[in-house]
This record gives sequence, C-alpha cells and structure tokens, in this order.
Amino acid sequence: MKKQRTTENGNEKSRKLDEWNSLEIVRFMNQEDAGIANAVKAALPTISLAVDGIVNRWKQGGRVFVVGAGTSGRLGIVDAVELGPTFSIEQDRWNGILAGGYDAMWTSLEETEDDEQLIQATLEKADFSATDVIIGVTASGSTPFVLSAIHYGKERNGLTIGISNNESTQLSSICDYGIEAITGAEVIRGSTRLKAGTAQKMVLNMLSTASMVKLGKVYSNEMVDMKLINKKLVQRAVQTLINATSISEAEAIKVLKENNHDLKVSIFRVLTGGTIEDAIQSLRKADGHIKRAVQLYFQKNE
Repeated sequence: MKKQRTTENGNEKSRKLDEWNSLEIVRFMNQEDAGIANAVKAALPTISLAVDGIVNRWKQGGRVFVVGAGTSGRLGIVDAVELGPTFSIEQDRWNGILAGGYDAMWTSLEETEDDEQLIQATLEKADFSATDVIIGVTASGSTPFVLSAIHYGKERNGLTIGISNNESTQLSSICDYGIEAITGAEVIRGSTRLKAGTAQKMVLNMLSTASMVKLGKVYSNEMVDMKLINKKLVQRAVQTLINATSISEAEAIKVLKENNHDLKVSIFRVLTGGTIEDAIQSLRKADGHIKRAVQLYFQKNE
C-alpha cells in the first residue's frame, strides 16, 4: 500500500476556512506556522551532516546544484542568487535549477516536474562530477524531475541531499542525506507553498549559511566576503570593520581604501599590524578564516 503523504492530507482544523473572516484566517495560518520550526528542528542532525558534506566537496572545487519544481525550485533559486553578493562566491558555484527553466520562475509550468530527461541533460551540460553536490527539493519527496537529478548525481558519485516534507520519502531513500521536515497538513489541502515551502526555505538557509560560515566567509557574526557593489554594502563593510576592531569610522574608511576594499585583509591588518602580504599569506594558510589567520600570524611572530 502506498504511504500516505501528510502534505496531501486535509486539515481538520480548517474545514470552515471559507466561512472565517480575514482575522480568523490569518490568525489560524499564524498558529499553523508556529510548528514549522519544530519540524525543522527534528532534522537538524541530518542538516548538519549535509553541511559538512557540502563543505568537504566545496574545498575540492565542487559546485552545488539545487534542483526543484514549482515553489521548491523557485526557493532554491532565491537562496542561490543571494550567495554571490553576500559571500563573493563565483557565479557557477551554487546554482538553482528549476523545472521549466527561466520562464517557470514567473509562470506556472507545473507539467515540467515530470521531465526526467531535461534535468539529466542539464546536469550533463554542466559537466556534473564526483566533487559536486545536488540538493533536491520536493515537498512530496517523489517529484520525478528531482528524483531523476538525484539518480544522475549518484551515478557520478556526487554528494546527494534531499529536502522533503513527508516521512520516509522516496527522495530520502536514495539520497546520502535525506532531510525530512514533516510539516503535516496544509491550511489549504495540498498547497505546499505554505508550511512546506516555509520549512524548505529554512533548511536551504541553514545549508547555505552554515556552509559559508564553515568556509571562513564570516568573522564573528559579520559578513566579511561581501561584494561591495553599492553604497549600502560599502557602509556595511565600514561598520563591520568598526565592530571587529573598535576603530573609528574615519579610520575604517581609510583602512578599507588602503586595502583595496578587501574587508578580510583590512580586519587582519588592524588586528595584527601586519602587511598586506602577511594578511594574504596567513588567510591562505587558514583557508580564509580570519581568527585562525590572526592566531597563525602571532604564533609565527612570537
């Protein structure tokens, strides 16, 4: 007997949804959303293992491909496109692949979720290899587009991670790490853009953010690998330098300019008094981690 997907169950508590006033509807949605964090919490051990796996492949030069259809695929793209300006990663290192392609981001092309050949052709064109990672995202855990991507990744010895919202899903059974955030029946039956989608975004946030932290792109809780491409980000970099070193705003602006607006080098030099060459060498030895680089510098110069 086929296992029942709880994301497809009817929600007994919202049977009279169409009779409620606006406040009653949004209050109930808020109450339902309150349980999402606990659904994700149950999956944290698996999420953390997936992060370690991503970091390991990344250090080997690997890339990440986040694959999904509909809401799940769009969420993967939303997360992926933010990583470039936030952490200065190369454009092709963390990629969102949506069933139906570019047009599906703006138009509902739900029929494309069954296109198993297209995703395999896409990954083949990207020259997917054993150092790469596939993150498949599907509420049901059974979307053919996603399952096909995972099968392709496994055949090439890539790391495979699945995010779904049901228990013991087909996706989890074929992945190295099956992350299941079981969010239960939706407010509107089967509308997984709601609780399931919110949980998926939370998990994607964790996978990408924790990976970037582990890769040395954060100092304390500050973004230190930003692309300073607008006034807001330049000002944020100035404030980060102030927070990290306790120098004045005028000094921070001066230091950033002297170091070609390289925030990591600027922080290192203020904390150590070292040269640009010292900063570059120490950061390289420390895999980009500023705290470790500072420790290495002082150990070397004791």
